[in-house]
Amino acid sequence: MRRYEIREPKGIASLSLCEVENPRPGPGQVLLDMKAWSLNYRDLSMPRGGYPGNEKVLHAPPLVPVSDGAGEVLAVGPGVTEFAPGDRVITCFFQSWEDGEVTSEAKASALGGAIDGVLAERVVLSARGCVAAPQSLSFEQASTLPCAGLTAWAALTEAHARAGQNVLLQGTGGVSIFALQLAKLMGLRVIITSSSNDKLERARQLGASDTINYKDQPDWDEQALKLTAGVGVDHVVEVGGAGTLGRSMNACRMGGTISLIGVLTGMPEQNPSPLNVMWKRLVMRGIYVGSRRQLEELCRAVQVGGLLPVIDKTFGFEQVQEAYRYLKSGAHFGKVVISRG
Repeated sequence: MRRYEIREPKGIASLSLCEVENPRPGPGQVLLDMKAWSLNYRDLSMPRGGYPGNEKVLHAPPLVPVSDGAGEVLAVGPGVTEFAPGDRVITCFFQSWEDGEVTSEAKASALGGAIDGVLAERVVLSARGCVAAPQSLSFEQASTLPCAGLTAWAALTEAHARAGQNVLLQGTGGVSIFALQLAKLMGLRVIITSSSNDKLERARQLGASDTINYKDQPDWDEQALKLTAGVGVDHVVEVGGAGTLGRSMNACRMGGTISLIGVLTGMPEQNPSPLNVMWKRLVMRGIYVGSRRQLEELCRAVQVGGLLPVIDKTFGFEQVQEAYRYLKSGAHFGKVVISRG
């Protein structure tokens, strides 16, 4: 069978398609015939050596990349009762996070970073490292749920978002578009930012109530305040990091919540002042994907709510480097997917 490996962190060109022996499931494991995968911003860092806590490619190469995939169960090992051959499943980002708060042990089980990922034709995982895919979705659609979909779900549910509240989303990447779709299922009013008017129009078609072009309106936090009659938004799904955090604080209402997810803007020399957190009594919570239980909850919400993940572009299994380059370009709206067709 074939799988992708990163042996030396030399960038996207280091993603190599290799021939290896077919794996076999052991006790408590399942053998999956992988059908589709989706890429996340995190995946771009792995060919460059990873990031703190996800550096297998530096310390114990090779690394099989990618955390998010969907496939069909081919065989099960002794003791497996959750699944049977023919079942459609998706991978859990953390193979050892069942429920509750994340632990150091759970973080050490992150696919495609701390341990080998799933960008292979066949993979063996723990049966508890998979969940049933929503029957309403294709393999390609289902592959988008484990990281981006679950991150958006955790951001909104852990913030106790309620119908009628306002949520501010940043950009139109995978997490933000999932957050838009889920927010609409929950009855939230969505304000979303982007530098592209075309992407903002697409966001409106998905249900965004208000849009802000942050190139035309660099003080997008002040615009968010105006859109909420000076009160501020209830929640911010913060994917920018230090470069946008200060404006997110300003855009929040008293007692609002900021879900910290990404660092797309990099790390500036000076961090934002924490004074707004104190003055506004803001709640700031780090979101690092989510647990197996939360992924099962998301799958039920997707099934019942009829949510269809937004896929921008699909690449073939032999076009992985092209898929990575497209993701890196930032041209995408929603998810970038790899499929075996």
